[in-house]
Amino acid sequence: METSNLLQVLNNINILSPAIKGELQTYLVEEHYPKKSILLKQGQVSQRIYFIKQGFTRAYYHKAGSEFTSWFMGQGEIIVSVYSFFSRKPSFENIQVLEDSVIQSINWDQLQSIYKSHPEFNLTGRLITEQYYIRSEERAINLQTLTAKQRYENLLLAYPGILQKASLGQIASFLSIKQETLSRIRAKA
Repeated sequence: METSNLLQVLNNINILSPAIKGELQTYLVEEHYPKKSILLKQGQVSQRIYFIKQGFTRAYYHKAGSEFTSWFMGQGEIIVSVYSFFSRKPSFENIQVLEDSVIQSINWDQLQSIYKSHPEFNLTGRLITEQYYIRSEERAINLQTLTAKQRYENLLLAYPGILQKASLGQIASFLSIKQETLSRIRAKA
């Protein structure tokens, strides 16, 4: 599977000038994370925005003694605690690596510096933010309008290998169903 890096993805969203590419390259950190690594813990202020060059991650939170998965993100996608990163307040969620991953990231101050020195990069940031909010609204609408089976089928289409990467409990919590319900859906498939 061919991997792309953040600069390629950003350039596909909005053509980047050589100056922006150069500044991004000076800031961009690429790290390898083993399965089960935690990129962000609940209660920390999110300092970095992550691009998954290779691998699979999830965002999750704890409520009433249970764990709830709020997002899955895979190769070629950006994962961030939106609330914490942009508000500069403690995160309500954790970000966890679900398989060995190669992740590129940039920190808050560096991103703000690029926005300030290259105002045209604000368009790229806005387009990414729009995509993130569209996905968030689609998720909220799907939770209210689709059956559990339809939500499961959509998840399999979005992430075909998810059953090898995430636990059934993580998948069930993302779909807002009990694990027993997920097992029944899988048995009928």
